[in-house]
Amino acid sequence: MDFDETYCQANFIRISKDVKLGKNVKIFGFVNLYGCEIGDNTKIGAFVEIQKGVKIGSNCKISSHTFICEGVTIEDGVFIGHNVTFINDLYPRAINERGDLQTEKDWKVVPTLVKRGASIGSSATILAGVTIGEYAIVGAGAVVTKDVPPYTIVAGVPARILRTIRDFDDEKKGDPNAY
Repeated sequence: MDFDETYCQANFIRISKDVKLGKNVKIFGFVNLYGCEIGDNTKIGAFVEIQKGVKIGSNCKISSHTFICEGVTIEDGVFIGHNVTFINDLYPRAINERGDLQTEKDWKVVPTLVKRGASIGSSATILAGVTIGEYAIVGAGAVVTKDVPPYTIVAGVPARILRTIRDFDDEKKGDPNAY
């Protein structure tokens, strides 16, 4: 799709000139993208913000009302549910020690990685510095404070391991015993 200025204005989409979009990316209304990379065939829902330095792989689905901050990398084939929030600062503050509003010089971005095929449920919060493993599933509303191993289902506040997924191929075949 061609995201020319007229199309973007008509659909309330803001894409800065430094955004790198892959082929066949779909973007819905009220989206704000700047300084990020979006892979081929990825779908970005309405009311999403993706900040500078974010890298999103191919064949991903980013659902509406999601916030993806600087420092986040999302590999190929990842599902992000509605209203998911990523956090990139371990000690957020409005002001520095002098009492002035903080600037980028006053804090450090802590990277977060979501590995291939992972799925994050609606309204989950992903704290800074975690890795969500390949094909892991994060339950809706979970607060992820620690790394999630590959092929693992986590849920809760804070997120805890519920069980593992034996084999992704069994899951795709509809094996009810795959979990």
